[in-house]
Amino acid sequence: MKKAKVDVHEKFAGTLIEDEEGFHFQYDAAYLAEPDAEPVSLTLPLTDTPYQSMVLFPFFDGLIPEGWLLDIAQNNWKLDPRDRMDVLLKTCQDCIGAVSIHAI
Repeated sequence: MKKAKVDVHEKFAGTLIEDEEGFHFQYDAAYLAEPDAEPVSLTLPLTDTPYQSMVLFPFFDGLIPEGWLLDIAQNNWKLDPRDRMDVLLKTCQDCIGAVSIHAI
């Protein structure tokens, strides 16, 4: 099982998990209670219901670098390009924009 902490504007927003049943994203209850809480993505609106998918959610997959930058990351960290969660955890700790991903 792989777990990640998802931050929005450096605030803990939720948890992303990959297990044998697929991918799961759950917003943190304290984050949902904040008056200025923003969704991670328009495709993942604020809700207390967990999201589930057999593939990595498109928003998170879209954070992964592409092209030559992905090649450099794969070569330096010996990443399997088919293990999208591992690539996400290694390359998206300091993304451009509001969202960052940190391995738990």
